[in-house]
Amino acid sequence: MNWPEHVATVPAALEAWGGKFGSRTALVDGARRLTYAALDHESAKLAAGLISQGVGKGHHVGLLMPNGADWVLAFLAAARIGAVIVPINTFYQSRELRRTLNHGDVETLLMTQRFANHDYPALLEDTVPGLCDQTDLICCPEVPCLRRVFIWGNVEVPWARSATNLLQFGSAYGPLQAGLSKNVVPADRLLLMHTSGSTGEPKAAIHTHGSVIRHSYQLAMTRDLREDDCVWSPMPFFWIGGLVFSLLGALHRGACFVAQGKFDPRATLEIMEKERVTLALAWPHYGRALAEDPSFKARDLSALRGGNLQEILPNDLKPSDPSLRANSLGMTETCGPHTFAEGTLPERLRGSFGPALPGLEHRIENDEILVRGYALMQGLYKEEREDTFDADGFYHTGDSGHFDSEGQLFFTGRLTELIKTAGANVSPAEVETVLLERPEIEQAYVFAIPDPERDQVVGAALVLCEGASVDAEALRVHLKSLIASYKIPSRIFFLERSALPLTDTGKVNRHELSRALQGLEQHRR
Repeated sequence: MNWPEHVATVPAALEAWGGKFGSRTALVDGARRLTYAALDHESAKLAAGLISQGVGKGHHVGLLMPNGADWVLAFLAAARIGAVIVPINTFYQSRELRRTLNHGDVETLLMTQRFANHDYPALLEDTVPGLCDQTDLICCPEVPCLRRVFIWGNVEVPWARSATNLLQFGSAYGPLQAGLSKNVVPADRLLLMHTSGSTGEPKAAIHTHGSVIRHSYQLAMTRDLREDDCVWSPMPFFWIGGLVFSLLGALHRGACFVAQGKFDPRATLEIMEKERVTLALAWPHYGRALAEDPSFKARDLSALRGGNLQEILPNDLKPSDPSLRANSLGMTETCGPHTFAEGTLPERLRGSFGPALPGLEHRIENDEILVRGYALMQGLYKEEREDTFDADGFYHTGDSGHFDSEGQLFFTGRLTELIKTAGANVSPAEVETVLLERPEIEQAYVFAIPDPERDQVVGAALVLCEGASVDAEALRVHLKSLIASYKIPSRIFFLERSALPLTDTGKVNRHELSRALQGLEQHRR
């Protein structure tokens, strides 16, 4: 990878970026622009402020805010003093937030005041029983690890402190911050990255400074990413793709990253035109939304030279056969892609997902893809290592596929029931649990439905109690207050109990049910 081993931590990388790219613009967030030198300087001041409030090495720091300069500086500040960062999904509702705070043992929460339709102080008060009665140091038994909350924006509650006050302590705690930064080593934990598990229980991949910095560097150097690029991506930083592939990748190259908290086609096109964006990275349905915006044809996007949104690329850069575009396969547990290819594939490799990245090793057992290597997580938080990896240190991905004689991976599907919709993982069991809380619903079965734009969408088959009735749209409205919007079933089927396919042992045959309803969906289209 040719990445100096003494730069395999976030604080060391910050120093290297500042020294190499200093005055170059690193981050654009609306009217706010930060150079590489400013990233280093501003995050150091914020880190000193965190130290003044008792945050130090090994402390678990939650980040609840949208993509932007505040998120990036908070991440870098916590990382440079050796804290363990727990990125939190901004789509979460109360029950999901409480579960993540508890599972991640979050001690200090850094959050924004509002985002989209969320009032986060109000949401946190719903999440943490008794929080309204707290002042200064929080002590709530149902979320026992949480001690302090800092808010970016106006602070109107007694239990939180203003994040701006943290910046007042730079001079007093600067030397301690510098000492802690030097004490961070590649083996130290950096991230607890939560992702849905197929059982419905939360799981968080443990990634170290070494794995995150080395892998983001290798991905940046493997792909067509240049110093003079301006990268736009709305992929959330609380997911591996947004943080490791998009943000850190751009920083390793000395490129400019354009952050946007909330995707809006018209606003995005305006940003792309103004900033002369060269690479646009997002899930495919974003491309269609941009191309269909009424202002699209009047925009000057001539600076675009690549990315994966073919609908908005200049005509001479659009692939003649989109199905021959290279692909990669990755997951949270492997810190992003573990196989990778870029560009246009030859016909013989149509449908392939690239070769293994250097430093990663694969094995195929019973059609399942196994992986191990430097980018693989250290384990799943709160789970025994023996329950996570096999005796040879391989992680069983739950994905199926095979490698050809050239070492190219052909991915054939998922062995688990996990649903992946526009890059987000959805646990069927979790959604089923929420559905079954409705007294009208007797049985609920959640499954994936293939979708050309989002890969998969969430489907649900419901059996109602005798005499009960449920309106599908009203049910979706109800679910919006309980779970993230991407988990809400976009297709709901109401079935009689007698219509459920059963196995020989009398259990519902989920595979047959899913296949039958997918066939019905195809017929409807």
